[in-house]
Amino acid sequence: MLNIRNGKISRPQKLAIYGPEGVGKSTLAAQFPDPLFIDTEGGTAHMDVRRIDRPTTWDELLAIINEVAVTKDVCKTLVIDTADWAEQLAITYICGKYKKNGIEEFGYSKGYVYLAEEFARLLAALDKVIASGIHVVVTAHAKMRKFEQPDEMGAYDRWETKLTKQVAPLLKEWCDMLLFCNYRTFVIQSDNAMEKAKATGGKRVIYTSHHPCWDAKNRHGLPEMMDLDYQNIAHLFTTNAAASTEASDKPAQKPIDTLRQMMAEANVTDAEIQKVVSSKGHYAVDVPIDDYTEKFLNGWLIKYWPQVLKLIEADRTGLN
Repeated sequence: MLNIRNGKISRPQKLAIYGPEGVGKSTLAAQFPDPLFIDTEGGTAHMDVRRIDRPTTWDELLAIINEVAVTKDVCKTLVIDTADWAEQLAITYICGKYKKNGIEEFGYSKGYVYLAEEFARLLAALDKVIASGIHVVVTAHAKMRKFEQPDEMGAYDRWETKLTKQVAPLLKEWCDMLLFCNYRTFVIQSDNAMEKAKATGGKRVIYTSHHPCWDAKNRHGLPEMMDLDYQNIAHLFTTNAAASTEASDKPAQKPIDTLRQMMAEANVTDAEIQKVVSSKGHYAVDVPIDDYTEKFLNGWLIKYWPQVLKLIEADRTGLN
């Protein structure tokens, strides 16, 4: 008998975050709900986070992930930091198994086929973690590659994950969100045509959508570019993932309850929400939040929560 269900299925999030060294990938991952790090490269030594001892072999890494999947309440977010160092463990494992000195020694790219198969095992293990109600964040370093269009003249630089060309697509297809973190530099053009443009600093940002110069994607309608700040994606993790896996038969949380939870986490009052809503012409300022329609709650307040918070913070600053 076919078990047909309507509507969206709520489950934990699968994220991949990549960017150049030092941009803040691990720091961002540390802000996810109750994170537990599997630090494959030892890069979190300076951070105050919960971590599992660094795995030294591929089998050890897979065993740790599988144990997390069956250990109740061990964390709410599992972080693999980083995918490219995990890939190196897989390469070492494959070369040892087939008694080769390097992945290129196999010939005919056979070694990379084995590598893709092994990495698929890691992603399957992470899917078990997702099924147990735990978010998964995988970080990766970025590399720049010269990309040439086959049907056009010229070439340009493009950012990609620092993974082999056989493994990178697997991670990209597996995740719900592929976020590219980078530095955005501001350039000012001089009025003097003889002078070169000058860089005047910049800021760290997150790119969420595909661009010719980088890989990125998301399934939540996020802005194409945001400040590198966890608060810009925090609203995606407000529901209890452990209570809303694909196998759950519990009713979905009501929009007003979701909003109330988000307000509590951000210390936002009813009056502040009413003021923002009124200023945008949606409801009169004296209309209680509980009287807002579900369509408005989901389609405006919850969807654009980061922007609503910024309006509230700006108003608070003005009052101070």
